[in-house]
Amino acid sequence: MTEHVLTSAEPSRRTEVAAGVHASLAAGLGMFPLGVAFGLMVVQAGLPWWVAPALSIAGFAGSLELLLVGMMAAAAPLAVIALTTFLVNFRHVFYAFSFPLNVVRHPLARAYSVYSLVDEAYAVTAASPGRWTSWRLLSMQIAFHAYWVGGGLAGVLLASLLPGSVEGLEFALCALFVTLTLDACRTRAQVPSLLLAGAAFSAASVLAPGSALFVGLVLFVAALAVRYALTVGKRGSDA
Repeated sequence: MTEHVLTSAEPSRRTEVAAGVHASLAAGLGMFPLGVAFGLMVVQAGLPWWVAPALSIAGFAGSLELLLVGMMAAAAPLAVIALTTFLVNFRHVFYAFSFPLNVVRHPLARAYSVYSLVDEAYAVTAASPGRWTSWRLLSMQIAFHAYWVGGGLAGVLLASLLPGSVEGLEFALCALFVTLTLDACRTRAQVPSLLLAGAAFSAASVLAPGSALFVGLVLFVAALAVRYALTVGKRGSDA
């Protein structure tokens, strides 16, 4: 009886893992070449090749890693690096409010899920809420991690084969965020959030051009909180 239960449960686990990997493919197609750009930047900045996999494994955060390459090459002070890390990754705090972490029960697996909560993983779960299991979620996040580390190693290898440097690699990150935004805004219900984001960044660019990203994030969060309060109040009055 026990053997029968284990055998029947195995296909379900494989199905969930396959579903998680499949869910990662769309964003992964953009994540891998971005990892290649990251690997190229590491070598072109004059850093050792192993910096690419070391940063990707020790601090899995694509946008931050791209910034750290330039800061490491310029020998930026540790205090500046720490503050930049805090400001860039502060948005992940808000991801946790709606990320389906509750489906992951094992402490080690949960720790890894928190560690690998990158923009792509959040965007995929936000676009497809309510159908995540532990195996599906973790396999998707592991796949994203593999795309990024593999892309970085491919970029390092490619840089060793190219006769010169490649210009414009920094735009790859912006292009990926645009793709993720469009993927998350497939319905009309998400259009107001998109408009609020544009308005917040526009206002931040005028009010604080030197810190437009951070100020824009704060304004956007405040706008989302107001929108949420108005939506809940409207639903309460309708009830």
